[in-house]
Amino acid sequence: MLPRNFTEEQNMFRDAYRKFLASEIVPHMEAWREAGIVDREAFRKAGEQGFLMFWPDEKYGGIGDYDIRYDQIIIEETTYARAGDWFANLHSRLVGPYLTRFGSEEQCERFLPGCVSGETILAIAMTEPDAGSDLSGMRSNAVEKDDHWVLNGSKTFISNGINADLVLVAAKTDPENNPYHMTLFLVERGMEGFERGRNLKKMGLKGQDTAELFFNDVKVPKENVLGEPGKGFVYLMEGLAEERLLGMIGYLAAAQLSWDLTADYVQQRKAFGKPISAFQNTQFKLAELRTELDITQNYVDQCVSAFNAGQLTAVDAAKGKLATSELQVKAAQVGVQMHGGHGYMDEYPISRQLTDAMISPIYAGSSEVMKLIISRDCLGDDYVPFNTRNF
Repeated sequence: MLPRNFTEEQNMFRDAYRKFLASEIVPHMEAWREAGIVDREAFRKAGEQGFLMFWPDEKYGGIGDYDIRYDQIIIEETTYARAGDWFANLHSRLVGPYLTRFGSEEQCERFLPGCVSGETILAIAMTEPDAGSDLSGMRSNAVEKDDHWVLNGSKTFISNGINADLVLVAAKTDPENNPYHMTLFLVERGMEGFERGRNLKKMGLKGQDTAELFFNDVKVPKENVLGEPGKGFVYLMEGLAEERLLGMIGYLAAAQLSWDLTADYVQQRKAFGKPISAFQNTQFKLAELRTELDITQNYVDQCVSAFNAGQLTAVDAAKGKLATSELQVKAAQVGVQMHGGHGYMDEYPISRQLTDAMISPIYAGSSEVMKLIISRDCLGDDYVPFNTRNF
């Protein structure tokens, strides 16, 4: 594979984070999977050692380094350590930036220090039973009063939903006239009328709490409105490219792990008196997959560089999300097949690799939605033929 060009400091950061995972996270993962939730202490320990939200300015407790390659390292190492059930990065890089991007100084001062330390766990609530990729189908709504808003509705499939202390909730605020007139609300643990439903049981990622949330006449103070009322949909769309970049990093890391597990297994497992790695079918299958992984890794690294330069487009992010999420499933399927009967057993990591992978082509925008985004770009009136582009 081509060089990935991490700095010496970033490589040191990777080593330190890998040791943190080995000592503080990995030993507990199986118990957390049994419980269906990661202990809150995991967030606090990560915060104490500077591995949670380091990008906010020093006045909020961070170090002010926005280079997303540090988050890339965290996602990759968490995945390689088979600790992907711990959704710390959703807290750190998916939800957290909404505060600095759209929030007031007062909101940043009030919430960010706790987010950096791990005392305040974050979640974002968009999905509803009848509204997933199409947010216009959202039914949650809020009505403005004198000094507050009254929020009603329900959300489902909310990651970190049980653990969350602060939930970024999207709701319609002019549903009769404009289905995209939405506002983002910062709903805090303990607000009257804010209730949590079940910790949902899932096919995979069993250690990650995924919950139903209910809002029954929740009085949200106006100082808890994020940004301008009515602009929530625009804010959510602005964050999608970053969300999909974070996703593609994790999907590809999981695919890389599936390949490693499989390559190790086929060299040990024997059939007809020789390792199954000696059979041409095995060699060709893994050579094909290895090539696809390496080429995709270079695309993802280019997307990371583009994001750091402020140049990552929604279409390029959609391409990466589509390719990596599908590749994660493919790599796990190849691995299970080459493990034979052992691949179907939960005690073998490759089994969980497949069940965990099945959500990736669905959440953060399904593969079908990604194809719509890409096709509109490449088949639309503004499409520029490849051989006429300025490079």
